[in-house]
Amino acid sequence: MKFNRPAALRLLASSVIALSASALHAEEQRFAVIDNGENVGHVFADIDGKTIAIDHDVKSNGRGPTMHETIVLDDNGLPQGWTLQGTSLFGNKVDEQFVAKGKLLTWTDTTGKGSMQVKEPTLYVAQEGSPFSLGIYARALLADADHSLPAAPGGGLSLEQEAPVTLGGTSYRSYLIKGIGLTPSAILLDDQDRLIAAYSPTHVTVRENLASFAQELGTIAATRSARRYAAIQQKVAHNYEMPIRIRNVRVFDPASGKLGDPVSVVVFKDRIASVEPLDSPPSPEEALVEGEGRTIIPGLHDMHAHVSLQSALLYIASGVTSVRDMGNENGFLLDLTSRIDKGEVAGPHIIRNGFLEGRSPYSSRNGFIADNEAEALDAVRWYGARGYWQIKIYNSFHPEWVPAVVKEAKKLGLGVTGHIPAFTNADAMIAAGYDEVTHINQLMLGWVLKPEEDTRTPLRLTAMRRTAGLDLNSPRVTRTLDAMQAKHIALDPTAVTLELLMRARNGKINPSVAGYFDHLPVGVQRNRRQGIAPIHTPQDAADYDGAFATIKALLLDLYKRGITLLPGTDDATGLSVHRELQIYAEAGIAPADVLRIGTLGADRYLHRDQSFGSVEKGKYADFVLLDGNPLADMSALHRMAMVVKGGTIYYPSEIWSEVGVTPFAAPPKIVVPQIAPKPVALIHGQGAEAHEDFAF
Repeated sequence: MKFNRPAALRLLASSVIALSASALHAEEQRFAVIDNGENVGHVFADIDGKTIAIDHDVKSNGRGPTMHETIVLDDNGLPQGWTLQGTSLFGNKVDEQFVAKGKLLTWTDTTGKGSMQVKEPTLYVAQEGSPFSLGIYARALLADADHSLPAAPGGGLSLEQEAPVTLGGTSYRSYLIKGIGLTPSAILLDDQDRLIAAYSPTHVTVRENLASFAQELGTIAATRSARRYAAIQQKVAHNYEMPIRIRNVRVFDPASGKLGDPVSVVVFKDRIASVEPLDSPPSPEEALVEGEGRTIIPGLHDMHAHVSLQSALLYIASGVTSVRDMGNENGFLLDLTSRIDKGEVAGPHIIRNGFLEGRSPYSSRNGFIADNEAEALDAVRWYGARGYWQIKIYNSFHPEWVPAVVKEAKKLGLGVTGHIPAFTNADAMIAAGYDEVTHINQLMLGWVLKPEEDTRTPLRLTAMRRTAGLDLNSPRVTRTLDAMQAKHIALDPTAVTLELLMRARNGKINPSVAGYFDHLPVGVQRNRRQGIAPIHTPQDAADYDGAFATIKALLLDLYKRGITLLPGTDDATGLSVHRELQIYAEAGIAPADVLRIGTLGADRYLHRDQSFGSVEKGKYADFVLLDGNPLADMSALHRMAMVVKGGTIYYPSEIWSEVGVTPFAAPPKIVVPQIAPKPVALIHGQGAEAHEDFAF
């Protein structure tokens, strides 16, 4: 990690030039923030020599950071001082500070105070840094001989060059910065190492004069990401032409809720060929997996996903073999589904829901944004013609359009689910034809909000504190639950996301990840030790804790009423599915019933239970081999030794290692025999070539 002298001199020279120029005027770099094609904010950087002042403001889907930063760089481009003040995504106060004095680095962020004595150049990674910080990291990494540096508070960053990108006739250098989170950050630099863009398939921060190229950058990011994840698929997907016998396992049957005696499960191609007594002799030329008494459960479901290439991979590592996508960029989702189905990239089976939003300053940038009822109906028809399963309605959608959308959707064989649009309530949407409500807070807010209060804003989170101590037997509550019972309305609770948001406390491990916190990369750990909802007093914290207790009580009430619960997360790691199910168990639902909810129950709701949802002969080979028994200990869900999806075998330890997560379990032993070349069917002179060759 020695500094590359020519690169360092070039960086120093450019800094000197910038410093000289600053005597005349400071340089301003202006960036637009584009979210799924819509301009949602900005990053403005005023550069005065080695001092940079940044104004960062983004508002998408009614939320986003507002931040002011000041950065002071040394001669090598490393931050020597950094202050960040403002509010984060949901309004949590930020007052982050970093100072380097010689070899001592000290910082204060939402997790508390930290310090580090360093022996070599070390790059501070801001907890709440704007996309502009990626340019700072890149310049420092370029000045290092091997383009890598240790990072504070921990870990390290590295830089990987990609093919250049040409925008408007100018070629820009393209890099990936690795080590900040689970996903590399893609950036463009000009010939003076200045940041031009930070981009992903759906989110682009780009110089204002190049904002018209945002869609092109998103396409480039998607193509390159697909290439990266296809390479990972080649490494971690194990396919066999022969039968695969998984010997000495106990299979959980979600229909009965029982864990069976030891058996062997045989897979051929994409199906379960048989479930056999343990002493059944194998056929010739089978691959053998030693189960060693482990537990097999059917593949899990996330019924509230927003799938990306990365999350698709992580779902497989977490044993989630089916997901329902609840809103995405439409072209991307269709392409991703196709790539997964072809085996090009790893991922679960995807059931697509069509996202439908109304136009407002708070609109979410997914799917279709309708300006009027006619456009909304056109969107429904678009989704219907492409095999989508349901329509998902969002916050800014006009409630008065819902009956027409429901009518058109039903005509086309689509269900309707979603948020409760602003200025209405769950009772009205159930009456208008909803089949399901998305998010337990969307169900509950109508019991505590005033009619004029606006849930397009973070109020849809912060108002949940009012539900602490809510009487679940009060008429306003039972009226809604009675209607759900009578009309068979399902609920997708996403309780884990409410726990993540409401129980986050600065400096404390978020309960939503406590079961696997130590396995996560340093950067992710840091994010999961910071507050999210604004908490200013002990009473604020107590209210949010009380509200989550109400959520658990309501989950049990819903279950006892026979209302269908659909385990969803609105998250992207797959591991959060495990926590969602654990929350149901903590609420008082028996573990066997919880596992049924997460497997066969979801497939019954999706009308797929004839082919999915349990480990039976003839069904798709979607299941998980666990170290441990989740009926006795739900944390066993993390300890996945092997995942089978459509007959393809994955070892989660291999996937977790690709993304910097410490594996949870070692893979089982497998023996694959050498077999003769496969015969070619019906070569001339062989086999049954004519009707007469068969005996009747």
